[in-house]
Amino acid sequence: MIRYTLICDQDHRFDSWFQSSAAYSTLEKAGHLACAVCGSGDVKRALMAPSVPAKGNTKDEAPQKAVASADPAPLSAPMSDAEAAFTRMRKEVEEKSDYVGLSFASEARKMHEGDAPERPIYGEAKLDEAKKLIEDGIPVAPLPFMPKRKTN
Repeated sequence: MIRYTLICDQDHRFDSWFQSSAAYSTLEKAGHLACAVCGSGDVKRALMAPSVPAKGNTKDEAPQKAVASADPAPLSAPMSDAEAAFTRMRKEVEEKSDYVGLSFASEARKMHEGDAPERPIYGEAKLDEAKKLIEDGIPVAPLPFMPKRKTN
């Protein structure tokens, strides 16, 4: 296993483990990497110092030294005030709105036309669907994050 520090186009840094450097390269080329903070697919390896044990350390001692020198801040801790505000906004949207998934455009249109009760919703829409909503005067706005996806 190999741990890489990754960075997205929004400057979010996070760590991720890969089976090997070849496994990382395969996932990167296939576009299967996403930012753990904002969901951006534009993710690259960040510059990082190698974790090499000092000469003379045994296999049993090396992991302990690596853990002792690791950054004590948890990965879930916000890195800046902006990231903390972003996290609060995401939490509020998720708590106070209904996630409608890929049916966002049709749900927004139904509410605008009075065919469904108005309520706060969020979800996903294709670019052409979102443009059509805006052209038709339906008030929508993009969110600066991807919805959380359930995995395994």
